[in-house]
Amino acid sequence: MSTNSVSVSALKKRKSPIYMAIIYVVCVIIAVTCILPFWIMIVNSTRSTPQIQQHALSLIPSGHLAQNIAVFKGKDFKPSVGFMNSAIISTCATILAVYFSSLTAYAITAYEWKLKNAFFSFIMGVMMIPGQVTLIGFYQAAYRLGLTNNRLMLILPSIAAPMMVFFMRQYLQASLSIEIVESARIDGAGEFYTFNKIVLPIMKPAIATQAIFTFVANWNRLFEPSVLLTAKEKKTLPQMVQLLRGDIYKTEFGSIYLGLTITALPLIVVYLLLSRYIVAGVALGSVKG
Repeated sequence: MSTNSVSVSALKKRKSPIYMAIIYVVCVIIAVTCILPFWIMIVNSTRSTPQIQQHALSLIPSGHLAQNIAVFKGKDFKPSVGFMNSAIISTCATILAVYFSSLTAYAITAYEWKLKNAFFSFIMGVMMIPGQVTLIGFYQAAYRLGLTNNRLMLILPSIAAPMMVFFMRQYLQASLSIEIVESARIDGAGEFYTFNKIVLPIMKPAIATQAIFTFVANWNRLFEPSVLLTAKEKKTLPQMVQLLRGDIYKTEFGSIYLGLTITALPLIVVYLLLSRYIVAGVALGSVKG
């Protein structure tokens, strides 16, 4: 049997109704498995604490949402302030991390200089160091500078993102043509103009992917803000949700799930806004391949 006949028979098998039905069933199961935890979280935010304790799993919303909102607002903090603090920190940190990591990766990819490999090896070494190891020294530096209750100490360090630099470098090596950069230089374009107008549009899929991961990571950060931010007006939303669990008299599970739902909503919005760039990048890569 020839190779062409085998490939044709394999293609017909893939297009058969049974094969397609199996694919759709598997996709539906995976989708339900991914969506179900979010739906349970939303449902529990409408239930009371006794309902959650007696019947942990329910797929039908209840009528205690107003009570949970009242409990959430009645605590010794303002959820709107925490939401704003988290939004400012996450957005600014994401923008700085994505831009400067892309700029660093471009410098490593597009330029030839003596210490380029050594510099990249240093970045790889820093990537292996856990952030918790350097937190004590970082806190001491922030304390001496008088910035322990300043959001800048959670924003500015995001400029140094070794993992993102590594990812961006790998993407540029596969997608960036040095001839385009050289043509821009011949036409008289400056280096920053070339990077901002030519290189960054090429990196949109990688930027969208890393922006999602970075925003989620910064939005969910709890350990570093708990160490650096002690003032009530500077606390982030995850810190406030954590305070709901620390009530020594009674734990209001409904308000906790409400806080988790509010915390998760911006992450879903960011993913929906940026996912189209990821899909476009994957489609472009398949066409190039």
